[in-house]
Amino acid sequence: MLASNLVLGTAQIGFPHGYGIANKVGRPDQPAATAIIHEAWKNGIREFDTAQSYGTGEAVLGNAMQELGISKDASIISKFDPVLDHLDRNVMTRALDGSLQRLGVEQLNGMMLHKGEFLSIWNEGLSAILFDLVSTGKVKHLGISVALPEEAIVALNTEGIDMIQMPANIFDRRFEKAGVYELAKDKKKDVYLRSIFLQGLLLLEVSAIPGRISLAAPFVEKLDRLAEEYCLTRHEIALGYVKSAMPAARVVFGVETKEQVAENLAGWQKDVPAGLIERIKMSFPDLNERILNPHLW
Repeated sequence: MLASNLVLGTAQIGFPHGYGIANKVGRPDQPAATAIIHEAWKNGIREFDTAQSYGTGEAVLGNAMQELGISKDASIISKFDPVLDHLDRNVMTRALDGSLQRLGVEQLNGMMLHKGEFLSIWNEGLSAILFDLVSTGKVKHLGISVALPEEAIVALNTEGIDMIQMPANIFDRRFEKAGVYELAKDKKKDVYLRSIFLQGLLLLEVSAIPGRISLAAPFVEKLDRLAEEYCLTRHEIALGYVKSAMPAARVVFGVETKEQVAENLAGWQKDVPAGLIERIKMSFPDLNERILNPHLW
């Protein structure tokens, strides 16, 4: 598996207090963020995922790319701020232009809708607005970030949507079970997997799991036992699962430091032991949505 399958997410470098339940550092400053982007780039990562609602994420990424001289060669995916009036052509045009300006690029590889709910207005004028934006050459592909398997299925069956982003991890295999991976392959549409560490929950020490999601503790303990049995870290098992579940997918990961970039790349290169994926499927069949959905934490 090449690093070209990996996509560096920028939520961690955009939100004021960082991102994810396991975040310890907070938001990196610009020099630290630039070091993260540089570490990813020199190790073969060429694609970056951001969003208008990721705080200063677009601007920090844009500054880093300019300083490193990679703006023209990087592939960028962003997402429209979900609070925008998506049926106002002028609003959407200005929003796209704002992203391009902050990122310092002339074209995005992809521009996504940030929530599955926007599928309901796709045929009410939204698709026409987005198709016009593509026709300007400012965007190559249109996509959507979804939270539910049913949203993914609708999106994959929607003409004009070329890419979808969705959560997938050891605990959350809903999309796999719903046949989303096979449908994406049949439709020849690009899939981006996010939340591969379930916003850091899969990497937390059991004693550090907040009380509001204490029901996750027994499953994290089970994951620890699995890691010990296979002589892997939880981190390596999490990467191994998404790598095996959908080999064609791009995998979005976020970091707080440049050292974590190297850690993720090393984990990505690890071979997946025979039988591990089946053990994962047996060990974590159907978890409560209160664990799977960070919005419920």
